[in-house]
Amino acid sequence: MAFSPNPLSLSVPDPAFESWLRDSGYLELLDHRTSAAAAAVSASASSSSSAATPSAASDDVVSSITGGFFASLLSRLVTVSSLLTINPFSKLSADDFSGDTPPWTTGFFGTCDSYSFPSSAQQARMRVHENIKRFARNYATLFIVFFACALYQMPLALVGLLASLALWELFKYCSDRWKFDRHPSARKLLIGFGQCATAVLLAFLNVQMALFSALAVSYSVMLLHAGFRKLTPSKKPSRGR
Repeated sequence: MAFSPNPLSLSVPDPAFESWLRDSGYLELLDHRTSAAAAAVSASASSSSSAATPSAASDDVVSSITGGFFASLLSRLVTVSSLLTINPFSKLSADDFSGDTPPWTTGFFGTCDSYSFPSSAQQARMRVHENIKRFARNYATLFIVFFACALYQMPLALVGLLASLALWELFKYCSDRWKFDRHPSARKLLIGFGQCATAVLLAFLNVQMALFSALAVSYSVMLLHAGFRKLTPSKKPSRGR
């Protein structure tokens, strides 16, 4: 049956609809039911294979078990590889960094029951987008930790970073002392010189390598954690009367 267009119908924007889903808990329910449906399908398949007649040939049973194993393995590999095609920052906003940092033990890491393999690429995409919004501050903290570890492993990169910061502090001091604001041409020339010197320092002392390694490690950890972390009800801050 086709419905006639209704001039009084209203369209809800996607951000508002996702906010309603998040506040009402339907995202967690959808994630739980998707995992439960996948587990039920897997259990029914295993029970049907175990209920085969005893007169069946052993090579057929072995081939069916092997084929099911490789099919399941291929499906999981496709699901994991789909994480690489997801843009994890498509739904991230500046407001996600303004709230409180979720607790590391109970909120971010959770328990062993807080993780499960995504049953499909759609579930992995939903988990990644939602978990990155919830744990944005945790992932930013992890990037800072990984970057600090990379600088510790590469002392020259740490020297280059400190030298570039010292260079711009020197420029700020000279600008305040000799009033470069009154001479825009000289100020622009010195800014260009400082940018070139900073680029040479960062490139020569491998600061970009430390930054790239920290980005690669933190991005991989973020995708794996967000894709395998179950959606749990987020606690709403209590409002005072």
